[in-house]
Amino acid sequence: MHTVVLISSPDAPVVDLSLVEALRNGWGGGVARWLNPGIAAEFDLDRLPDTLDATRDQMDAMGVDLNVVPMEGRRKRLLLADMDSTMIQQECIDELATEAGVGERVAEITVRAMNGEVDFEGALHERVGLLAGLDASVIDRVLADRITLMPGGETLLATMKSQGAKAALVSGGFTAFTSAIAARLGFDWNRANTLLLEGGKLTGQPGLPILGRQAKVDALEELTAEMAIGETDVIAVGDGANDLDMLRRAGMGVALHAKPAVQAGAGLRVNHGDLTALLYLQGYHRDDFVT
Repeated sequence: MHTVVLISSPDAPVVDLSLVEALRNGWGGGVARWLNPGIAAEFDLDRLPDTLDATRDQMDAMGVDLNVVPMEGRRKRLLLADMDSTMIQQECIDELATEAGVGERVAEITVRAMNGEVDFEGALHERVGLLAGLDASVIDRVLADRITLMPGGETLLATMKSQGAKAALVSGGFTAFTSAIAARLGFDWNRANTLLLEGGKLTGQPGLPILGRQAKVDALEELTAEMAIGETDVIAVGDGANDLDMLRRAGMGVALHAKPAVQAGAGLRVNHGDLTALLYLQGYHRDDFVT
């Protein structure tokens, strides 16, 4: 048994009753349930239809995220999240690069790395190298002036933690940012790369070893073992190619506003909703939200 979940942006609610009923009737689904009128609805389904992929694309064009999740075990006990362009709306290294006067060059490399077109570790070395000589005080200025939280993140963390779940921020970015974001949102753990400093300036070298694609899988394995839970008890979210292995291993792997290759490889995708979409996927009603 599965549950079909329809979600739209809270700022552009387009999940109306006629849409839900047309899909439910066409697929022979169960009674529709509103999770948040106009924004999120769901119904149960005995078997997956042959038209799922085509319908998903049609819904996407209408501003609706259509996902199918197993009916059982929906509420997860661990949130494993990427940071850049996932829990925050920016790429931290791109913002530092702008301060260093090499923003466009670094942003181009970032896009290629997140699309999986270039090796993540090599791309990180190249980008950090372009930051050599940047004053370390810029990090605090970027955090204060340039970094904004992804909508819905605070509610996602507060709601899951109110139900006893834990959360880990696992990033290919830098601890100077993850430590601040983790503290602000209430993450229990954070892991990331380090920026090496000398004389109060960036050396242009990251600390070793580099935390990349495998480090996210390692975090999943280590934290589930520490919590004595299964990988099916994890919901993971990310947007880049270095998140894909983590997303595939988790019980729910959500590609959030992700690169095309990541959307194609992940089990679930959210293109229109914000981070509260992860709560709807787990079966939370709007009235369950902790804000």
